[in-house]
This record gives sequence, structure tokens and C-alpha cells, in this order.
Amino acid sequence: MEDVMESLSKKIDFAVVMSVKHANPNGDPLNSNRPRVNYDGTGEISDVCLKRKIRNRLMDAGHGIFVQSDDNRIDDYRSLRERAEKELGAAVKDEKTLREEASKKWLDVRAFGQVFAFKGAGKKKGKGKDADEETNDKGVSVGIRGPVSIHPAFSIVPVNDKVTSMQITKSVSGEGDGSKRGSDTMGMKHRVDHGLYVSYGSMNPQLATKTGFSDADAIAIKEALQKLFENDSSSARPEGSMEVVKLIWWEQNGPNGKYPSAKVHRTLKVAPKPDKPEPKCVEDYIIKTDDLEGLKSEIIDGL
Repeated sequence: MEDVMESLSKKIDFAVVMSVKHANPNGDPLNSNRPRVNYDGTGEISDVCLKRKIRNRLMDAGHGIFVQSDDNRIDDYRSLRERAEKELGAAVKDEKTLREEASKKWLDVRAFGQVFAFKGAGKKKGKGKDADEETNDKGVSVGIRGPVSIHPAFSIVPVNDKVTSMQITKSVSGEGDGSKRGSDTMGMKHRVDHGLYVSYGSMNPQLATKTGFSDADAIAIKEALQKLFENDSSSARPEGSMEVVKLIWWEQNGPNGKYPSAKVHRTLKVAPKPDKPEPKCVEDYIIKTDDLEGLKSEIIDGL
């Protein structure tokens, strides 16, 4: 596979600076869907949540995506297994072919990797001599490791004191013929009044040779990151309440790169301005990079 597929030519690191205003960026289902925070009150957006948004933006741009959410599917497949078996056919039964064909077909597999784990048919249930006859279908268990890694996003300052909760009610009939008004149903909505979050990521050329992730694929991810919250509005995230403020992009020389990702990521400095210890908007922060020798950052405004 490495010999026939073009792959990423240079190591890439990136960071995304995102603002939140009166929105719930990522609810925690274990905490009544309140915005995620860690023990010191720092806000968090999970890497799974960020990858979901990247996949959606790539789908918007016409790229093939394997892991599609139910509310944003562009095909009729109701499960990952059905999508894999119908789109790849017999290739699903052979590990090497599955790796190659899945990586060719779906950009998110090339980028993030994927675990294909499907149970086999097991034993046939029958009567007489055919009872409990073993089948040849032993299932599938194939893991593909992708070259693109995404960190969870964390807020620059704690947001636990900036979370507002409100009680809501539903007082319409959910069932019946509507002649009887339903009893009020109580609920809660939560939002972060303001927060600035940063996520980091990288693209590894060595792993890219395994999936065929290319320079063109890297550009597609770059474009998706700039418009992460397009077509992403909901009751919890009203239109315009979440925004990509800056995308910082570092392209190193060659596949090995001169600097480790951690050192590159540390060159980004995001902090409240000295006269704004309690920031309330994006303008209250300093966002800058300290370039390393031979490595200049590209700072891009979100779209």
C-alpha cells in the first residue's frame, strides 16, 4: 500500500482557537448535559466532539465519510457494519484488502483511522447432523491507525463560574388528540456565557504511508477546521454562538520534522490581557506565536 499511494510529504502541527458565547459547546451526559468542565473548572470539548464536526464539514465538502451520525447521514445505511459490507463487499472479509479499500474510499478512515469490529455468524442452528454446524464467517476485527490526532479543547480560564442554567417547561400535548393539555414537563438548559478554548493536533507522515493520507487530504482538513461550526447550529448552540477565531498551522520541513509536536504547540501563547483578568470577549485575550528557528507559523482567521 505504501508503494502505490501518495502520502503526506511533511509533518504538520496545528492549533484551533475557538470562542463560545451563550452556548453549550459540549454537554456532559453524566452531569445533566451541563457543559463539560474538569476539576479545576476549566471548560472542555472532547476530541470525539471535534472529530464529529470535522467529519460533518468534510461531508459538506463532498468527501466520503465512513462514520456518519444518524442526524446527518447522506446514505441509507443504519449501521457502520451495513455501510462497510454494502460499500466494500467481499473486501470486508480480508484484512489487507479491507485496510486498503476502506482507506481509499473514506477520508475519515485515512485521517483518524478506524476499528472494524463485526461479529461473525457463529454456529448454525439446525436439526440432526447439521445442528450447531460451524460456519466460515468468523467476523471481522481490524484496526486502522490514522495519522491525524486531535486533542480535546480546553478553556484558557475557568468557565465554571460562567455557566448559566435555566429551567424550561413543555406545556403542549405530546400524545392524544390534543383536546387535553399535557401537564408541564420541567427541564434544564445550560450554557457557557463566555469562553475561549484551544485544541491542538498533528499529522504524522509515517502513519500517513499506511493509509494513503495525502497533502490534498491535509488541505481538506485545514479547510474544515476553519469553518468548524458552519451548519452546526442547534438549540444548545445558536447560530453565531460558536466561532473559530484562529487556526494556527505549522508545516515542518520533511516527513520527520525538526521539532516535536509538544515543542511546536508550546509556541502558541493565549492569555487574558493584563488589564482584563476576567475576560468577557475575544478582544480581551492576547493570541500570538513565538516562532522557532526555521519554522514559521501560518495564522489564519476562521471563516
